[in-house]
Amino acid sequence: MGDPRKEIYRWRDRIDEIDLELVKLLNERTACAEEIGKIKLILGLEAYSPEREEEVKRNVTSANRGPLSVKAIQRLFERIIDESRSAERITMDEKKKRSK
Repeated sequence: MGDPRKEIYRWRDRIDEIDLELVKLLNERTACAEEIGKIKLILGLEAYSPEREEEVKRNVTSANRGPLSVKAIQRLFERIIDESRSAERITMDEKKKRSK
């Protein structure tokens, strides 16, 4: 390791890069959820799908190799899923209003 002051900035820069990529991916994921909401509306389905949400959590926790714990991954994805479901519902509600 070189100068610790330089190292901390290097690591913080890397975190900033990762954060920007996370924002991009989370928005991409939300756009997918909005499209699913449109399809669910056509099919007469509800936004909330507990079976699918459990499947997502199983998928991500089984792929986890750390250093985050399984519980941490579960908590993060519960929040991500909640926000995606909210966006899905908003899309569904807007589409319902436009079709009236």
